[in-house]
Parts: sequence; structure tokens; C-alpha cells
Amino acid sequence: MTICPCGSGNPYSDCCEKIISGNESARTAEQLMRARYSAYVFAKMNFLFESTHPDHCQGYDHAGTKEWAETAEWKGLEIITTNGGGEDDSIGEVEFIARFNEKGNSREHHEAGQFKRKDGRWFFTEGQLVRQKPLTATKIGRNDPCTCGSGLKYKKCCGK
Repeated sequence: MTICPCGSGNPYSDCCEKIISGNESARTAEQLMRARYSAYVFAKMNFLFESTHPDHCQGYDHAGTKEWAETAEWKGLEIITTNGGGEDDSIGEVEFIARFNEKGNSREHHEAGQFKRKDGRWFFTEGQLVRQKPLTATKIGRNDPCTCGSGLKYKKCCGK
């Protein structure tokens, strides 16, 4: 029994394989996203192309996508959030991180994937890379209360 690479914990045959093979349609945008990840793992290029919305197929690089899928070592999928994309919705967004090794280097693909339902079927439309948010630090003034909770001013306590 092969566990599905999408991270559901279910057997592949009971999970994404049914969608990739065309025996079932994805009921939600997240379910399609998980199946698309599994399709990359197993290099199922026809499914990747067919699950892309017809209005967004122009410029699809079948050979390049196949090469990338076959040479990457897929490490896992993490779904961060989903907005819409339910069984009764017509559009949805799935933010995810796909982890993989490429040429010996660990990589993460962090994307907000857009999905649209057409004729009752979910399709991937486009993705926007999600950039890391910059770190922010709060500056403590010399006369502010010390953050250690001593009750003293910062300059007389940890700021010495």
C-alpha cells in the first residue's frame, strides 16, 4: 500500500489516484491542489495539463514540467490556508508549500494557487509566489519598563 504523497495519510489508491485517473472529480479546490501535487510526484503530465483551466493553458511547457517533475525529489505538501474553493463555490485559493530536493538542494515552492470551477469541475488557473514577510523588531527605549518584568526601567536592568 502506497500512502498518498499529498499528505492526507490515506492510501494513494483511495485518495488522489482516483482524481488523477479521471475516475472521480475533485470536489474542492484543495482536493484538486493535493491531486496536482501527487501528479508532480508521479510525473502525471496529462493530468497536470488537463486540470489547468483552458483559458490559462497558453505557454504551458509540457516537456519542461515533465523534466522538473521527474528530476525533483518530492518531500511533502503543506496546505497553509484555503479561501473559498468549497463544494458550493465557483472560485477558490489554496496557499501551500511544496517541499522538494533539486540537484541536492532543499527547496520550497510557496504559492497561493487560484482555482475556478467550470462546468462543475475544478481547474487550476494561476499561482502567485508567496514571499516571506520581513521580520520586525520592537525597539525598547532606555526609559521603558524592562521586558523581563522586574519593574525597573530597561536602562537600570537588562539594558545595563
